[in-house]
Amino acid sequence: MLDSVLNQLMKPSQIEKTQLKNYEFYNDIPLAAYDNSLTQARKTLVLNDYFFKNKTIYISKHNRYAPYPKHTHTFLEMNYMLRGEADEVVQGQSVHLKTGDLLLLDVGCEHAIGYLGTNDLLINILFQDRDINLDLLSSLRKSQSVLYEFLLNRKMGTKNRESYLYFDNHEGNELSETLDRIIEEYYLQRDYSDSIISSYLSILIAQMVRNYAVNIDTKLSKKQALIVQVLRDINDDYVSVTLKGEAIKYGYNKNYLSNLFKAIVGDTFSNVLNKQRIINAHVLLTSTALPVATVMIRIGISNKTFFYKKYEEQYQMSPGQNRKNK
Repeated sequence: MLDSVLNQLMKPSQIEKTQLKNYEFYNDIPLAAYDNSLTQARKTLVLNDYFFKNKTIYISKHNRYAPYPKHTHTFLEMNYMLRGEADEVVQGQSVHLKTGDLLLLDVGCEHAIGYLGTNDLLINILFQDRDINLDLLSSLRKSQSVLYEFLLNRKMGTKNRESYLYFDNHEGNELSETLDRIIEEYYLQRDYSDSIISSYLSILIAQMVRNYAVNIDTKLSKKQALIVQVLRDINDDYVSVTLKGEAIKYGYNKNYLSNLFKAIVGDTFSNVLNKQRIINAHVLLTSTALPVATVMIRIGISNKTFFYKKYEEQYQMSPGQNRKNK
């Protein structure tokens, strides 16, 4: 983060100066920003699209020195902990944010934010675009991995759809780097900043998909945990992984593991492995200029007829047609 932007955010706003006097929440949001019909129905403050004013994104610093009461939005929101720490209550669950953490809140997700001190900077990033939502991230992640397809299907089976996602900061966090660039462009308003922010948002969504983790509330049985590990091996080592190798690795009879895999996943090990290989072939074909023969080598399939057949089954078009469309 550029020092000029960080220093600008660290300066206390007029609202913060007011809250600092008595450490009580001071509501400066105009009545026009509230959806009164929804607020009355839910008995919770509901913010509408007032802030956008023909923009698809709105960024603001969360006011410090007082807790913020429970509320919800008619738009998607990200809470990014730029500096320090914060505690939130999201859908009744306590969430602790530390520097670099990101909280993605879906439309209608109730949350309250605790007291922020002088060295705490929580940045609110609001999206008006209805096409950006948690279901999008889930479907994109699911389309890239047989492991996540299994986990997401199982999650949906619990009828417990998530209304928020928590991205934990770690060393070399690419989300933090992209968010910092978005915030800098937003506040500096240099030439072409809107176009650059739009491009960064596309990158951010892709990075969130890559870092998206599925939390399963119910515990996995020993057999389910084994199959999840096998799916993870397929996901990570789809070129060379084999059923025989997996059976040896985990100390099981090959036929037993094969039957258990099909019973839990609903498909054979071979079919799932080929599906993951074709997924990765699709990524290479639509993002590189590699020849089809090279792509086949990269994913571990040598039979060209088999490859074309499986690709067309999965994507309803040939590799060449798909590449041309992209």
